[in-house]
Amino acid sequence: MTRIITLLLAGILLMPQFSIAQKQKITVEDIWANYAFFQKRIPGFKFLNDGKHYSRLVEGNIVKYDITTGEPVGNLLEMAMLTAAGFNKEFVSYAFNRDESKIVLQTEVEKIFRHSSRANFYVWDIASEKMTPVSTEGKQRYATLSPDGGKIGFVRGNNLFYKDLNTGKEIQATRDGKQNAIINGATDWVYEEEFSMSRAFEWSTDGSKIAFMRFDESGVKEWMMTNYSNELYPEHSSFKYPKAGEDNALVTCHIFDLASGKISKVDLGDKPDMYIPRIKWQDDDNLIAFHMNRHQNELDLVRVNAKSGKTDILLNEKNEYYIEIHDDLTFFDDGSGFVWLSEKDGYNHVYLYDLKGKLIKQVTNGKYDVTKFYGMDKKNGLIYYQSAEESPMDRQVYSIDLKGKNKTNLTPEKGTNSAQFSKTFDYFISTHNSLNTPSTYKVCNRKGKEVRMIEDNYALKALMTDYDISPSEHFSFKTSEDIKLNGWMIRPPDFTPGVKYPVFMYVYGGPGSQTAKNSFSGPNYFWFQHLAQQGYIVVSVDNRGTGGRGEEFRKVTYQQLGKYETIDQIEAARWLSKQNYVDGSRIGIFGWSYGGYLSSLCLLKGNDVFKSAIAVAPVTNWKWYDSIYTERYMRTPKENPNGYEDNSPINFADRLKGEYLLVHGTGDDNVHAQNTYEMMNALINANKQFDMYLYPNRNHGIYGGVTRLHLYNKMTNFILENL
Repeated sequence: MTRIITLLLAGILLMPQFSIAQKQKITVEDIWANYAFFQKRIPGFKFLNDGKHYSRLVEGNIVKYDITTGEPVGNLLEMAMLTAAGFNKEFVSYAFNRDESKIVLQTEVEKIFRHSSRANFYVWDIASEKMTPVSTEGKQRYATLSPDGGKIGFVRGNNLFYKDLNTGKEIQATRDGKQNAIINGATDWVYEEEFSMSRAFEWSTDGSKIAFMRFDESGVKEWMMTNYSNELYPEHSSFKYPKAGEDNALVTCHIFDLASGKISKVDLGDKPDMYIPRIKWQDDDNLIAFHMNRHQNELDLVRVNAKSGKTDILLNEKNEYYIEIHDDLTFFDDGSGFVWLSEKDGYNHVYLYDLKGKLIKQVTNGKYDVTKFYGMDKKNGLIYYQSAEESPMDRQVYSIDLKGKNKTNLTPEKGTNSAQFSKTFDYFISTHNSLNTPSTYKVCNRKGKEVRMIEDNYALKALMTDYDISPSEHFSFKTSEDIKLNGWMIRPPDFTPGVKYPVFMYVYGGPGSQTAKNSFSGPNYFWFQHLAQQGYIVVSVDNRGTGGRGEEFRKVTYQQLGKYETIDQIEAARWLSKQNYVDGSRIGIFGWSYGGYLSSLCLLKGNDVFKSAIAVAPVTNWKWYDSIYTERYMRTPKENPNGYEDNSPINFADRLKGEYLLVHGTGDDNVHAQNTYEMMNALINANKQFDMYLYPNRNHGIYGGVTRLHLYNKMTNFILENL
């Protein structure tokens, strides 16, 4: 008896030490208030022409570094020089001209939309140490030096200008620019968002001409935004936003000849309702205009002779479904041909053509997608790219010669690998992460051998060992249609066989996207771990329509966005419910943007499977989204009425059975809050109860201050209460 009491006392005395040794639990405050789990990142390298050095902005100085050592070797620009020149502002970014003799400095930046902004720009001449303001007549957009550094082009007031830096004279190329009517040299909202194109002018290679695009958006309907700023009356602003099936801006291409001051219009045919998603100079005299039909399933690379105005088709590409626009067009310096990426064999690959558009060689080949094109080492005849060759969920970086031979895997480590190459391709910055591992950044030589480590996120990796983290694991299963789907799963740290756990599913699922990739998901990883610590199994599955598995898998959703994605997510939930560790009566789903669209459809169409759903900034009817994105995948509402009606959550509001949380930012210029307001109306008309959170003035990302903390606390509480 005495021995038993002694052992009990010893156990009690040991309990405090045992508690101290226990792993910590993750809180929402750790993630979104203390930012304890944010990875260290490295800013993009500005490689210099020699390929062995890079520059970086450090405390107002532009410092030159040796890529192999990371040590500074001198200053290209010192703040003291600028102060001496009368410049007393802080610049936030910079850019060189072609020979690195001049630097453009950007200050006092004003955001417009996701990519666009206006600012005050200055030019610093390295040799003369002279500072020149680009303009004193108002803020500018996209100030860009000519290749020789003698002139700088920019947009102001929707008009195109350039300044001669030798004479100081400012020349206005266009004069018809007008807010919400005519834009010269910049793009409208929908091009910026869906073609990732905001600057719409390009200097010719000799700096004698400027090619630019003109947007006539006077016939496009406006979207009104309301901003609540603690004043008696809110502020209103409007911009042109073409919705599916509505009038787009009429876009034309022009060439401005600096010597004559004349502007000539490029002849791209007589069909005004088309797209020009890129313009690119081949050489001094020839411009390549990407010309695409509104259905986005036919693309011409139109070559325009700037002297004669004559045009010919360099390359024509057609697709049964649609063509995704990219920047991967590279010409050989000797004029012998060009490199182009295409899905013509069902997977995205690299092709080599001559300058008459005749196919010379398919450089990469196989049942995998080339997912990034890094460029061509013209001196050594090598192409560098990233692909999903090893697995749809992994990414490796490769080099290959122009004959399609001597392929080398430069980053064989499993996971997601990406690269940024120096201008000579002698070195690259290798970034690697995986499902449970934050990013590592290192310098490698052209053969993939490590030169030095830059950042390994050791502190975060060490911190993670102090917390009760359950590793995420990949899995796959086959649907009732015999389709293999990939996913990942996080189980509770104290997972016990025989216990049935609720499941929380995360979905994005949009065209070409992937959430089940072997990559680290940042803050959401730790939020999912927080939920797992509360006793949830967290799962994400890539449905049909997602990327990394070729064209057939990705484009099966054409004209039926939402249909197959929803079927697959419901099938995933049904498969999970059959596992002996899952409580099939407690499965919830969450998504943001396209994911919010799918989580809504899943809760409504899968009302016998899903108990709850969170939809943040969801599309609820494709007719309310923009023309370029929606029509690429759906065509217009007039052409495809059933595709729109059969797959829009608003039409199934009466099927709601579970708990539904709708979240939207009222300042969302992308997916308008209209989607949520109309969904609310449909739910009210169907007499369905739901929860809703609006975030005044917040855009599609719903952030700023403590906004993310507020949102994630709300979502966490909703899950705990309803799942």
